[in-house]
Amino acid sequence: MAESIGWLLRDMRRARKGGPEAVARRQRARLTRLVAHARARSPYYRELYQGLPGEVDDVRRLPTTDKRTLMANFDRWCADRRVTLDLARDFIDDPSRVGQPFLDSYRVGTSSGSSGVRGIFLFDDRSTAVTSAMALRAFGRWLRWPDAARILAGGARAATILATGGHFGSSTVLPRRPDGRRVGEDRLRVFSVFSPLPELVAQLNEFRPNVLIGYAGQLALLAGEQEAGRLRIRPTLVVLGAEGLSAQGYRRIASVFRARIGNGYGACEFMSTAASCPESWLHVNSDWVIVEPVDRDHRPVAPGEVSHTVLITNLANEVQPVLRYDLGDSLLVRPDPCPCGDPFPAIRAQGRASDPLVFEDDHGGQVPVAPVALAGVIDRAPGLELAQVHQTSPRSLSVRMRTAHHADPTELRRIVHGEIQTFLQAHQLPDIEVTWSDEPPEQSAGGKYRLIIPFAGELDKS
Repeated sequence: MAESIGWLLRDMRRARKGGPEAVARRQRARLTRLVAHARARSPYYRELYQGLPGEVDDVRRLPTTDKRTLMANFDRWCADRRVTLDLARDFIDDPSRVGQPFLDSYRVGTSSGSSGVRGIFLFDDRSTAVTSAMALRAFGRWLRWPDAARILAGGARAATILATGGHFGSSTVLPRRPDGRRVGEDRLRVFSVFSPLPELVAQLNEFRPNVLIGYAGQLALLAGEQEAGRLRIRPTLVVLGAEGLSAQGYRRIASVFRARIGNGYGACEFMSTAASCPESWLHVNSDWVIVEPVDRDHRPVAPGEVSHTVLITNLANEVQPVLRYDLGDSLLVRPDPCPCGDPFPAIRAQGRASDPLVFEDDHGGQVPVAPVALAGVIDRAPGLELAQVHQTSPRSLSVRMRTAHHADPTELRRIVHGEIQTFLQAHQLPDIEVTWSDEPPEQSAGGKYRLIIPFAGELDKS
């Protein structure tokens, strides 16, 4: 049975007050329980953990896993024996079921194919409650009492800019009523990242949010609209996630909106891994997630050194245990205590920054687009394993695609092409050329895939 959000918040306060040892005790107890559960309910982990001691409270004793291996063993991985990959795929291929419970029990989110494999992740009641409690804890870090009072006095309206129309992890965790409507939707309004920028600006001006939440790249574009006077909102708090920005980029957004800035770090594998502090570090929620920065051979790296990848262990999710999972991100752990006084480990994530796509319209004007928006409309195509889009000029795109084994490549290409064209037309870019390459998607030196690659040449600014 899932703990209540109130209980979780009280326990989180006790963990923070107790310091590193209190957090370590919770990690050990939760890890021991989760490993025993995985052995008992997941055939994959039962086989993987043969030969280990009967009780494991040190995560370093566990072998590693990764997305490719777990997806290849999906039916054996899940602890609920009703779950199969075929059922999950049928569910995520139906956009009308976004936000509805899978098997009347679980929320479902898909991860991008940046590691080369598209992931399907289930969220049980406990992991959903922990995610909600982590969000509330983060807001407590970011806001002072006068800020909270200002938000309440202004109507407590929060605008969340998300990828919509698909089973994206971020859009599935918002609370819903049994009739499918979002809880508090009159104050928590969801806006689509796929909307053309002028349309999104008009919607935000009408809603007048006190809190603005979205992808970092998209919010950087909105900061430009605010500077130009087209966007006219006064949020008290701006929360950025998914992508990274430079320190200058964060300062610019704070200055333009005259707001406090919050920054979150997470993934479908654990939605709320870390949250930012005033010193611009991300503090790991290590009472519910174990983060291990490691080298290429999965050996620990010292604080102050940039890791090759990171292993994460989600201590909350029991339906789909994620234990010593190679996430693929590169992290740096602060070697000394953070001046902000937060006792949780401080990290910085490397390599998640993304530059905007800048297109040229029929009149020679420049139209900026957040890469996450284009990636999102493509990613919701059923049967897609991986797509990579190269912007080859301000007026052209080239697409490379990998099809899931159960999908028809010709039909999938037609669907993806239609999604791209619809997206471009909505942004008043009907004449952008879209071509297809027979080459496979390209991996970076670190083994990941950049899903959207902006044009690297010079733009004509005449």
